[in-house]
Amino acid sequence: MSQTTEQTQYDGLSESEVRLKKLAHYREKGEDAFKYKFDRSHSIKEICEKYAHLESGEKSEDTVILAGRLMAKRGHGKASFGNIADENAAVQYYANIDELGDEVYHDLIHLDVGDIIGIEGKPFVSKRGELSIRLAKFTLLTKSLHSLPEKFHGLQDKETRYRQRYVDLIANPEVRHVFQDRAKIIHFFRDYLHKDNFMEVETPVLQTIYGGASASPFETHHNTLDQKLYMRISLELPLKRLMVGGFERIFEIGRVFRNEGVSYKHNPEYTLLELYQAYTDYHGIMALTETLLSELVKAHTGSTKITYQGTELDFAPPFRRLTMKDALKEYADTDINLDEAGLAKRAKELGCDIPEQYHRGELINLIYDKCVENKLIQPTFIMDHPWETSPLAKRKADDPRYVERFELIINTMEIANAFSELNDPIDQKARFEDQTKAREAGFDETHMTDEDFVTALSYGMPPTGGLGIGIDRVVMLLTDQPSIRDVIAFPHMRDKQI
Repeated sequence: MSQTTEQTQYDGLSESEVRLKKLAHYREKGEDAFKYKFDRSHSIKEICEKYAHLESGEKSEDTVILAGRLMAKRGHGKASFGNIADENAAVQYYANIDELGDEVYHDLIHLDVGDIIGIEGKPFVSKRGELSIRLAKFTLLTKSLHSLPEKFHGLQDKETRYRQRYVDLIANPEVRHVFQDRAKIIHFFRDYLHKDNFMEVETPVLQTIYGGASASPFETHHNTLDQKLYMRISLELPLKRLMVGGFERIFEIGRVFRNEGVSYKHNPEYTLLELYQAYTDYHGIMALTETLLSELVKAHTGSTKITYQGTELDFAPPFRRLTMKDALKEYADTDINLDEAGLAKRAKELGCDIPEQYHRGELINLIYDKCVENKLIQPTFIMDHPWETSPLAKRKADDPRYVERFELIINTMEIANAFSELNDPIDQKARFEDQTKAREAGFDETHMTDEDFVTALSYGMPPTGGLGIGIDRVVMLLTDQPSIRDVIAFPHMRDKQI
């Protein structure tokens, strides 16, 4: 069939219909357009590195076999060019009708952008200095039945990118690099903690009692047991049960689920690193945190400095340490030791949105959220939070109105949260009872009472420091992405309205 005849038979057909016609044509010839396997001699990146020494006009007598997605093609005469890309790199091929023969060349030029193909040929460098493969044969491995986004503009629409991440990854290689970096960052955390004698563990995603954070859960139901279950909102309480059991350094990297709003820094499910270390307190965990993150940044960039959305951030330890008391004084001109009425008055003056039901700790947090967190750019530990908002942390010995807790803030985002862990079962039971009273008073996002956890603490948990790090926000910083949706492969999206 001539090129003209084939073009005529496609007149009036949509792009998808044309591709289906081509698929049918392959099947009529008895050829499989969805191959089972293909043996490559090299990845494209390996080829680019191996033949980087070739000069313009030089060629190699080696035969290489590559595979990848056809990303561009040009030329319909006796010679044509194309570009194929695999996971990490792209390369050009050159084809000539005299070398391939009419039938093979005809099939080649009627491939569609998006098809996945295997090629065999010899490397050379074109007169323009581009490494290329002189095609000796090709194989269609997978027929693509949808067209890719237009070459020069790619896939730009944010909503489409998030809903169809697979197209986003094909059309925008830089997006693929973000997720490759994400994998490296998670690997670094694991490797670092393993070398520091932390043991990785796994805890249940489905829980009968949710806890470890102030958040609303997702609910589900176990049919056989006729039992309500919750998706975990934290990793904390099962991990601390393991500390009671005798482990001294443990960590988990896992998904947690919170039934809350969506924003540039919130997704209903996200990845959390939690670790617990016996015989240390929040000062020891602070030192671990700044070392862990500074070493991560150095491993990722070669420096302790990064630029995030145009702002330089310096991760060289020690990070700034600021008590909640001093933070409110410096940024909100507020005395944290005011009584509840005084704090409420000050919060109103500052424009805080005060709920009908509140307590002293919440007023402190409202002022902090309004006036402090959005001012913190460089890595800063905010220490010594009110006890009312921290029911799992040890009180400060010299002032029991506050607890040994810190949050790490970087570029106005909370990156980490840590405690000297409460290990007094009597105090813990009383804290849970306070949370129950708060819930009854209208505070919905309070901790549920977990009697088994109190029982576990009654067997004795050593002095322990704990830490939680939001992996997604760390990846945002290190890949310079403005939204958490850009670092989660499949972010939550509202259902399309039909």
